[in-house]
Amino acid sequence: MKELNELIKLAQAEGILGDFETASLFIDNNKILSSNGVEGLVLKLKEQKDGVDISVKVLPGVVIKKPVHFCFGILHKSKVQKINMNIVVGKGAVINVFSHCIFPKNDPSKHLMEGKIRLEEGSTFRYFEKHIHSAKGTSKVYPHATVKIGKGARFRTDFELIGGRVGLIDIDYDLFCEADSSSDFISKISGKGKDIIDIRESAMLLGENAKAVLRSRIAARDETRAEVYNKITAKAAGSFGHVDCTEILQGNGRVKAYPEVEVLHPLARVTHEANLGGVDNRQLETLMARGLSKTQAEDLIIKGVLS
Repeated sequence: MKELNELIKLAQAEGILGDFETASLFIDNNKILSSNGVEGLVLKLKEQKDGVDISVKVLPGVVIKKPVHFCFGILHKSKVQKINMNIVVGKGAVINVFSHCIFPKNDPSKHLMEGKIRLEEGSTFRYFEKHIHSAKGTSKVYPHATVKIGKGARFRTDFELIGGRVGLIDIDYDLFCEADSSSDFISKISGKGKDIIDIRESAMLLGENAKAVLRSRIAARDETRAEVYNKITAKAAGSFGHVDCTEILQGNGRVKAYPEVEVLHPLARVTHEANLGGVDNRQLETLMARGLSKTQAEDLIIKGVLS
């Protein structure tokens, strides 16, 4: 199949394609091209008229040894891809997912992801989402999810969009964290031209000793507009949250950050820091003194922020 072969080639170029012992799923637009399951992982798929329903369940106590690979692509012109994702990680189970989103066309396309994720007691889930877009900045991407993190569970998400132009990105995540759980959400996005970057992340620390960290690393070049809204609410004793936002500006870009913290228990604690502005002059001078041009030095500094 032409579309599957194209997605496989793009995935191989990124060095992430697994073998036949690796659970995987390839989708082009709203069509399922290929899927492969492994023991302990229940994968249910259904094509709808306006999207694809994906149900992923890791059975209790199961450790999925190799990272699961999802590949979502839009290889045709002016398409809308809608992914309805429901993930359940059973009690004590462990899973790592690499989600690779490829939008190589230079015409408008939309990727809509509505996710529901539930981590049961003592489970571990890491989700790494990497986007590759075209150089024209025409894609519109809307990853939205609700995540419920059970007692003692561990959750981490890395979102990366530094290849090609952003176009428009609208991230919206709500985390609900039970006792002794931990969550870490980091976004790394590089904007150019007239890209638009909107991020809204909220973490509710409901149980004792729950922990959450919300981090963003944003580069706004040219006329990029970036806005980041992070909120952590701590409601129980021993709960701790931290918001960390770094937005670096180059050219005529605009950046805004709205860190919001709320503490509703005297034994809870939430901290925040935001660093917005251009590149550090001292770093810039040091690199230029070593022979780099101003543009090369700025690009290297930005690359370091996003690494």
